[in-house]
Amino acid sequence: MSYCVNCGVELDGALKECPLCNTPVINPRELSQQKKSSPFPAEKGMVETVRRKDLGILTTSILGATAASCGVLNLLVFTGSPWSLAVIGACLLLWVMMIPLVIYSRQSVYLSLLFDGVAAGLYLFILSFLTSGRSWLWGLGLPIVILVTALAELLTVCIRHLPSSFLTNALYVVSMVGLLCLGLELLIDRYVSGHIALSWSAVVLTVVGTADVMLITVLSRRRLRNEIRRRLHF
Repeated sequence: MSYCVNCGVELDGALKECPLCNTPVINPRELSQQKKSSPFPAEKGMVETVRRKDLGILTTSILGATAASCGVLNLLVFTGSPWSLAVIGACLLLWVMMIPLVIYSRQSVYLSLLFDGVAAGLYLFILSFLTSGRSWLWGLGLPIVILVTALAELLTVCIRHLPSSFLTNALYVVSMVGLLCLGLELLIDRYVSGHIALSWSAVVLTVVGTADVMLITVLSRRRLRNEIRRRLHF
C-alpha cells in the first residue's frame, strides 16, 4: 500500500499521479534503476584500423603532388632558376625513406639503408644542377654519403648480430661516432687542402677511446655491470 507524498491520500498501485492533488507517483525501485543507467552505450564502438597500404598511398600522393606543383610553378611562373629541383629531390628522398615505414614493412633493413644512401646521393646530384660546378659533389658530397651509409650498415650489423644490450649498443654507437668524425675530417682535408692532418677529430677520438675503455671495463665485470644496471634502472 502506498500514499501520496503531498496530501497523504491512499493510492492505487496502478496510478501515475495522485487523483486529489495531481502529484506524480514515483516508484523508488524505478528511481534507483534510472540512477544506475548510463547515457553512454554499453558497448564501445571500434574504429577501423588504417591500413599501411592506405598510408603509403596518402604519403605518395602528398609528395607527388608537392613535387609536381613545384615543377609546374617553376616552368610557368618562377622561371628564373631551376629551384624546383631541390623540392623534387627532397620529395624523392622522403619517399624512399618512408618505404619501410608505410609502404613495404618487410624490406630488409640493410636494403633500406642502402636505398637511403642512394637517394641521398641522387639528391646531392640534383642539387649540383643549382651550383656552378660539381667538384664538391664528387670530391666531398658523395664520399660523405658513402661513409655515412657504410657506418650505418656496420652499426646495424653490430646491433643485430653481436651481443646486444644497453651498454653494448652504447659501445657500438660511440665507436661509430668516432669513426664518422675521423672519416669526415679526412675527407674534408683531402678536398680542401689536399693533405691530411688530424686536428679536431683527434680530440673526438680521445674522448671516444676513453668512453670505449670504460664501457668495455664495465661489460667485462659482472658485478659492476649489474650495479650500473640497477642504479640506472635498465
